[in-house]
Amino acid sequence: MAKQDYYATLGVQREAGAEEIKKAYRKLAMQFHPDRNPGDKTAEARFKEINEAYDVLKDEQKRAAYDRYGHAAFEQGMGGAGAGGFDFAAGAGLGDIFDQMFGEFMGGRRGGGRGPRPGADLRQTVEIDLAEAFAGTKTQLHVATRVRCDACSGTGSENKERGAETCGTCGGAGKVRAQQGFFIVERTCPTCGGAGRVIRNPCRMCGGSGTVARERSLQVTIPAGVEDGTRIRLAGEGEAGARGAPPGDLYVHVAIRPHPLFQRDGANIFCRVPLRMTQAALGAEVEVPVIDGTRAKLKIPPGTQGGDQFRLRGKGFSVLRSAARGDMYVQVAVETPQHLTRRQRELLEELEEESTRNVKGHPESEGFFARVREFFENGGRG
Repeated sequence: MAKQDYYATLGVQREAGAEEIKKAYRKLAMQFHPDRNPGDKTAEARFKEINEAYDVLKDEQKRAAYDRYGHAAFEQGMGGAGAGGFDFAAGAGLGDIFDQMFGEFMGGRRGGGRGPRPGADLRQTVEIDLAEAFAGTKTQLHVATRVRCDACSGTGSENKERGAETCGTCGGAGKVRAQQGFFIVERTCPTCGGAGRVIRNPCRMCGGSGTVARERSLQVTIPAGVEDGTRIRLAGEGEAGARGAPPGDLYVHVAIRPHPLFQRDGANIFCRVPLRMTQAALGAEVEVPVIDGTRAKLKIPPGTQGGDQFRLRGKGFSVLRSAARGDMYVQVAVETPQHLTRRQRELLEELEEESTRNVKGHPESEGFFARVREFFENGGRG
């Protein structure tokens, strides 16, 4: 009995897109699922047909083969040998074709197979304070990793001279091929696990892997001007590769602790400095801390208001890979005195009396209460 066309099985047109095919499959699969049709042999057979059709049409390569050859594309013996008798797996690249055509004349596959796996990349977080980020620093890391086995010099073999041998199952390719209808399916070699080589006499220390677990200690240089969250790559400082394969990399993530005095925004530094009420009113000269450990003098003009900000050029944060520095911004916070002595209270009361006679000395207050009076005179309409 001839098979039904796969497109007809799913009820879609031949030019249907992948999403349309998926939608049709889900609808039919739910309708004819054996759990919804217990004991119905017809529904069970229909469910198998739907799955078979979708398995082909959801795959671009299988669908292309089906569109060209129909059901014959998946029958044993069809398409097994290409021009000149070479087997080209679905999705095979130019290198695979080259290997098949010329490998016999050039001593087998290029590169001798996949080879041992490279070492894994590692991640480590380093926490530093803001002053260290400003000046740059060196920190010691202790990394739990895998290093080359000294007993076998990383070969994985008890016999250092002999080492690993080419896998007899895959011939060093690291994969094996099996024909399934029109396609040549590639799978990881079960003997060597894809390495292409096997150890006949594994090292007793590392079990044939060529690496052993150990904690390494290494020094990392953190550059001046580094940002919070910066990732520093140390090439070749990750895990050692199996049986002499290249090592992985170590990625150091920098975390900067909050500072009690400064907040950073790029290359600029912000610092909040409290002032006595008298200093803000009369003016003053104050010393403020700088991130480089020095002090800077800041002149406060008379009548300074809380929240006013002053800029100190070149006193900010270092710029990465540059001799330049950002600026420092000092924000003033005017403090109201607490726990007054009797004399302080008397002086402030005298000041208050004088202030009520001369409101021009408080322009913000004068403007605010003028708007308040206008508000009430207009019946609260502003």
